[in-house]
Amino acid sequence: MAAKKVSTYFQKYTVQPTGFYKLVNRIFALDPNRSTGIPLNPQFRNPPPGGIDPKLYDDPVTVPAADLAENPYWKRDVRRRYPQLSTVTQGDAVALLTVGSMATPKGELVGEEGQKALVSAHEEGSKGLAPLFEREKGAVADVLGPGGMPPMPVGAQKRYLLEEDQTYGDGYPCRTFA
Repeated sequence: MAAKKVSTYFQKYTVQPTGFYKLVNRIFALDPNRSTGIPLNPQFRNPPPGGIDPKLYDDPVTVPAADLAENPYWKRDVRRRYPQLSTVTQGDAVALLTVGSMATPKGELVGEEGQKALVSAHEEGSKGLAPLFEREKGAVADVLGPGGMPPMPVGAQKRYLLEEDQTYGDGYPCRTFA
């Protein structure tokens, strides 16, 4: 009974000999109920297996994503947050020195008058910082720190003091830099 189930199973999925070759298979086969091993393929396969030259390769191009000059990795990579660079041009520096910033304005520039002052400052800034320094000698005086030194970086203004319980004691042979 089990042999009959097996024979119907492989006949569904493999090609079986027919006609004269079926008779030859029954006579010479060690086990005539065994599968021939040739799979049944009802579909016509185009291209047939092995019909494509493996040396030929079509590069799948998806424009504009395949153009690496216009699509660099750092623009495609959304998993990381790359630093957003900021630049201060000479026009911006001239506007900051003459008009001031939003946090510390150098006068009451509100509305249309403020916009005109900003536009004129940017136009002057396109010539560079040198004309501003020649025209106004004290333009930078309020930006500089004591003694005419440039301002300290933001992190350098704080001094971190370590509490006694956060440091090694005097008996420990290690120096603590604060």
